[in-house]
Amino acid sequence: MAGGWARDGAVSEQIEASISDELARLKARRGPQGESLTHCAECDEEIPQARREAIPGVKLCVECAGARDSKRGQAGGLNRRASKDSLLK
Repeated sequence: MAGGWARDGAVSEQIEASISDELARLKARRGPQGESLTHCAECDEEIPQARREAIPGVKLCVECAGARDSKRGQAGGLNRRASKDSLLK
């Protein structure tokens, strides 16, 4: 198969690197672990028992968690290894 200027296996290496990067990012965002707090770490409101049971290790109430998530924004995948299509635009 013709590969242009890329060496053999370069595309597979790029795909594997992208997958590894995304898996590392997801592992870093694994979420709360450990013992749940009874009161929110930010606003000191009580965290309902149902939330503490549903999410082990929860540290924030629903409102504070929602505010934090909206500030964080969408984490899209990064294409640091430009594809041919993106270079043609």
